[in-house]
Amino acid sequence: MSKSIKHHLTDDLLMAYAAGNLPEAFDLMVATHLSLCDHCRARAESFEAVGGQVLEDQAQTAQMGSDALAATMALISQGAPTPKPAHKKCAVLPAPLQDYVGGDVNDIRWRPVGMGVKQAILPTTNEATARLLFIPAGAAVPDHSHRGIEMTMVLQGAFSDEVDHFARGDVEIADQDLEHMPVADISEDCICLAVTDAPLKFTKLMPRLFQPFLRI
Repeated sequence: MSKSIKHHLTDDLLMAYAAGNLPEAFDLMVATHLSLCDHCRARAESFEAVGGQVLEDQAQTAQMGSDALAATMALISQGAPTPKPAHKKCAVLPAPLQDYVGGDVNDIRWRPVGMGVKQAILPTTNEATARLLFIPAGAAVPDHSHRGIEMTMVLQGAFSDEVDHFARGDVEIADQDLEHMPVADISEDCICLAVTDAPLKFTKLMPRLFQPFLRI
């Protein structure tokens, strides 16, 4: 799978993920990409290893509190955590997304946003928004720019815009300098995971009018 992925995550994102400093929506994006991309997963593991060594060095110099033993015994008495049920095999949704959807692609609760495009907003914290997008084959997302960061990862099909062509596993990172109109390939419906930390800036009037209701 990784060999076909051309568009990867940045080192800054991977380091923030390893440090646990990303909003939940962006954390979900990174985890989903890592589940498909061996290249980025290896880089993330290297950052986690460095962070783990730093914590270990700090722990060696830290003094244990007088209640450390009691706290440890209390955790032991709680027993082992209940294991999560195994994920069903799904050709579209990687395991991190199945946790949020509560199943596979057939369990997604789509809501229409116009022109055949559908979305499903995922439950995350308020710092950023995560949504699944369904774009019919050959259809386009309205022309827009950005007030913040938008990350879009392809899960099924592919799309093209002013930057490049993006297929399964590819991530496009767009900021305030990019105005684009993603168009799904004619050969297959496109499903994407998109995360944003600010509302989009639509060029045309109609998308702007409906934007507050669609939470885009």
